[in-house]
Amino acid sequence: METITLEDARRVIAAAEEKAAEIGCPMDIAVVDAGGHLKSHVRMDGAFIGSISISINKAYTSIAFQTETKDLAALTQSGQELFGLSDAHGGRLVIFAGGIPLRRGDDIVGAVGVSTGTVDQDQQVAEAGAAAF
Repeated sequence: METITLEDARRVIAAAEEKAAEIGCPMDIAVVDAGGHLKSHVRMDGAFIGSISISINKAYTSIAFQTETKDLAALTQSGQELFGLSDAHGGRLVIFAGGIPLRRGDDIVGAVGVSTGTVDQDQQVAEAGAAAF
């Protein structure tokens, strides 16, 4: 299975950190490999400690379902077919923006997850990290 390298993960995190600094919001930024295992994590000064696990779980959710976590939000609302998904995997799944798969060609080889800001800020920072991949 092809997967992300540590060098790749560091590049993604550096770009995400740069965007977080630009918008003035310190973030927790995580990168997982193709198996959903943590490859690298940074907690910027001032980022919430409660967001450490959220950032890791956003990246995990993104690789586990091979989609951006923002795309799960509408599908998991009350009355929708995936309602309750966030309770699966012992509560490890995160169903709001900030998790993005990292692709090499057609293959998903990792994912980035970001947390501490607003949902929109988390998504912006995750997109910056993914764009650097």
